[in-house]
Amino acid sequence: MDNKEDHTVVISDTETVTVIVDTEQDDDTETVTVIVDTEKDDDYQYNVYQRRILFLQETVTGFYKAHKKVTWTAITLIIFMAYFVYFGLALNYRFGDEGSWRLLGFTIFGVLLLVLILLCDAYDTKIDDVWKRNESLRNSKTTTMCMKVISWFLRIGVFVTVIVYVILDIAIDHPQNLISVAGLILYILIFYITSVNPARVNWHTVFWGIALQYVFALVILRTQWGYDIFKWLGDRVTEFLEHTMAGVLFVFGNTWSDHFFAMKVLSIVVFFFTFINIMYYLGVMQAIIKVFGGFLAFCMGTTPAESINAAANIFGSMIDSPMMIRPLLKDMTRSELHAVMTGGFATIAGSVLGAYITFGVPANHLLSASVMSAPAALAIAKLSYPETQRSKASNKDFSKLEKPPEHNIIEAASNGASSSIKVVGAIAVNVLAFLSLLAFLNATLTWFGERVGIEGLTFEFMCSYVLYPVSFFMGVDTDDCRKVAELVGVKTFTNEFIAYSSLKVLIQNKKDLNNYTDFFNTTDWYWQKDNVVLNMTGQVLEGGFISEKSEIIATYALCGFANFGSIGITLGGVGALAPSRKPELSQMVLRAMICGNVACFLTACIAGLLYKPF
Repeated sequence: MDNKEDHTVVISDTETVTVIVDTEQDDDTETVTVIVDTEKDDDYQYNVYQRRILFLQETVTGFYKAHKKVTWTAITLIIFMAYFVYFGLALNYRFGDEGSWRLLGFTIFGVLLLVLILLCDAYDTKIDDVWKRNESLRNSKTTTMCMKVISWFLRIGVFVTVIVYVILDIAIDHPQNLISVAGLILYILIFYITSVNPARVNWHTVFWGIALQYVFALVILRTQWGYDIFKWLGDRVTEFLEHTMAGVLFVFGNTWSDHFFAMKVLSIVVFFFTFINIMYYLGVMQAIIKVFGGFLAFCMGTTPAESINAAANIFGSMIDSPMMIRPLLKDMTRSELHAVMTGGFATIAGSVLGAYITFGVPANHLLSASVMSAPAALAIAKLSYPETQRSKASNKDFSKLEKPPEHNIIEAASNGASSSIKVVGAIAVNVLAFLSLLAFLNATLTWFGERVGIEGLTFEFMCSYVLYPVSFFMGVDTDDCRKVAELVGVKTFTNEFIAYSSLKVLIQNKKDLNNYTDFFNTTDWYWQKDNVVLNMTGQVLEGGFISEKSEIIATYALCGFANFGSIGITLGGVGALAPSRKPELSQMVLRAMICGNVACFLTACIAGLLYKPF
C-alpha cells in the first residue's frame, strides 16, 4: 500500500516548508521518506523587462546544468580547432627556425599527453579487470619459467653489450674513465656487505637500476642528438626562469642585484613552485609521473608506490612526492618506506633546480641528473634494505594518486605561491644558519690548529682529505679530487645550496680565466696555493678552478637533498603523512640518507665513465 500526503507548514510570514510524506508498506516493513523543500519569498515585484531577463537566465542555467558535459566538450573542441588553425598558419608562415621546432615539439608532446590522460581515464577499470583475469596465468609455473628465461636473457644481453662498449670505446680512447667502474663496484660491494639482509637482495632491481642509469647517461653524454636535446631543454628552462625578473624588478626594484640570493634565487623558487602546482592541477604532472613510474615498475620489478614516488621525486620535493601516495603509506612494508625516503634524499625538487641554474651549473646536466637518480635511488635502497615482508601492493595503486584540492587554475597558482613561502623560508634560514655555523666551526678549527702550528685547518680542508677517495672513485681528475671532496663534505654536513654556491665560484673562475687568456692572448698566470693569480691584471681567483669533467661529475654528485639537515624534514614530513609508521621511519632515516647520497655518487660514477668532451 502506497500513501502520499502533502503538508504545508507556515514557519513565518516569508518562509514556508512543504513536507512530502511518502509511506510504503511491504509486509511488516514500513519506509518513511521525508523531503523538505524550503522557499523564501522576499515579496520582490519583478517588472516585465526583469521577468524576461529572469526567464532567459533560468533557461540558460537550466540548459547548462542539463548539458554540462556536452557544453564543455564543445568548448574544448572549439579551443583545439582554433589552436590547430593557428598551428598550421604558424608552420606555414615560418618553418625551420628554433621557434618552429619548439612549437612542433610541444604540440606533439601535448597531444600525446592528452591522449594518454584520456586513455587512462577511459580504460583504467578495464585494464584492472584484464590484469585480474590474467593473474592466474601470470602466476603459473610455465609463465614464471618463461619470464625467468627472458629476464636472464635480457640481463646477459645488456651486460655483454655494456662490457663490449666499455672496452671498445672507453678503455681504448679514455682509459682514465675506467676508475669510475671501480667506484661503481666498490659502492655496490660495500652496500651489499652492510645490507640489512644480504641473502634477500633482489639483484634484478639492482641490475636494472644501474642499467637504466647507464642507458640514460649514454644517450645524454655520448650521443650528439641526446646531448643536443638536453642542452636545448636546459636552455629552455633557463629562458623560462628569466621571466622571474618581471616580478623581481617590480617587487625589489633595480637594486635587486645587491641581494642576489634573496631576491633572484629565492624568487625563482616561488615562480617555479607556482608553475609546478598549476601543472599538478591540470593533471600534466600526474600523467608524466604515472608513465615514468610504470616504466620503472616494469623494468625494475618495484611496487607501484615505490615507482610512483621515485618518478615524482624528479619534479617534487622529499615531502611533496610522498603526499601523492599518502593513502598507501600506512600499509607499506619497511623496505618500501625506506625506498620512499631514499628517493627523496637522492633527488632535488624542480622548484630549486632553477635556483641552481642561476649559479651557473649546466642546466642540461642538472636535468639529466634528476632523471638518472630515480632508478639509482631504487637500486641502492633495495640493495641496502631488501624486501623481507609480504607487500600489499597491487596494480590498482597506480590509480590511487592524491588529487589536487584546488577548484580552478587561479586557486592552484595562488596556493602554489603561498605554499612556496615555507620552502623559501626554510632555504633562507637554513643557508643563513649553516653558513654562520660553518664560519664558527672554521674559526674554531683554525684556532686549535694554530695552537700546534697548523695553518689553514678548516672543515673544508679536513673534508678534502677524508672524502678524497669518494671523489677519486667517481672519476674526478686527480688534481681536482680535493676540491670536489670539499664540495661533497659541505653538501653532506650542511646542504646542497651552499655546495652549489661554492661550485658556482669555481665555474666562474674558469670563465674569468678563459676570458683573460682570450683577451690578452697569453698564458701568463700561476697557482698560488689553491688560488690562481692573473699576472697581467693582478686579479686573484679565490679557490682556483676545476676541469670540465670534474665540474660535470660534481654536478651529478651534489644533485640531491641527502644531508643531515634534511633528516628532520623527511622524518617530520613523511611521519605526518603516516603517523603510525613514525617509529619505523626514525629507525631507517639515517640509512636512507646515506643511501640517497650514494645514489648520487653512482650517478656521478656513470657520468664520469661516459664523459666525453663535445
